Amino acid sequence: MIPKVLTIAGVDPSGGAGIFADLKAFSALGGYGMGVVCALTAQSTTGVTGVSGVEPGFVWQQWQTLADDILPDAIKIGMLGSSPVAEVVGRIIDDYHVRGGEHVVLDPVMVATSGDRLLDREAEAAVRALVPKASLITPNLPEAAVLLGVDEVTEASAMAGQAKALLELGAQRVLLKAGHLAGGEMVDIYADAQGVAELAAPRVETVNTHGTGCTLSSAIATLRPQRDGWLEAVSDAKTWLTHALEHADELHVGHGHGPVHHFWNLWED
Repeated sequence: MIPKVLTIAGVDPSGGAGIFADLKAFSALGGYGMGVVCALTAQSTTGVTGVSGVEPGFVWQQWQTLADDILPDAIKIGMLGSSPVAEVVGRIIDDYHVRGGEHVVLDPVMVATSGDRLLDREAEAAVRALVPKASLITPNLPEAAVLLGVDEVTEASAMAGQAKALLELGAQRVLLKAGHLAGGEMVDIYADAQGVAELAAPRVETVNTHGTGCTLSSAIATLRPQRDGWLEAVSDAKTWLTHALEHADELHVGHGHGPVHHFWNLWED
């Protein structure tokens, strides 16, 4: 089966993050990609200079027109930008479930790798309201802190407790990412109603990490219809992303934080 995967997110002109990166991940992992645009950015590997939102009613129209013809096998949700758009996306998730859709991955994008803010502070509550609607959320440590209204975790030993707190917030499943912590190994935490699992991967020494979160959540969404369960999809997506990071320096894109190499396993020397 070739899964039909939809990204609902923003556009990064450099192609390293957002919808363009999502589509690359979908294709690299055997999916057919589609997109609903929520926001536009003026962005490169060196930073974000502007954000322009899409009218919420048009976000809904994009979804409705698409869903009347093509029901996605999975949806990945990324940058939403504003509270009105986040509220519309909540309606989209509800409608997707009514139509028989199952798999929703929410990457609660708030800040770019460069440190530039991609979400209005007023929209944080609206994104928090999406958490119980998603099948899986994939926050990094700063995003988890915002969702919970607590200080950011600085020790790996505290991550499991924070993942459980996100479950108590209403999340069905959590992948809490450890990329902001120091160390030669990154141990992400996967948590659901059955318990907690540690997912370890070597830290790849590269500055080319632009769009890592977008790419991982998109990989999970693509693999979930092709796997028996969420943990298997998450684990396989992390392994694929590690290789994409290992090959990132081959691309030579931009003068800042370059993108990961989505097609590392397809482009041969």
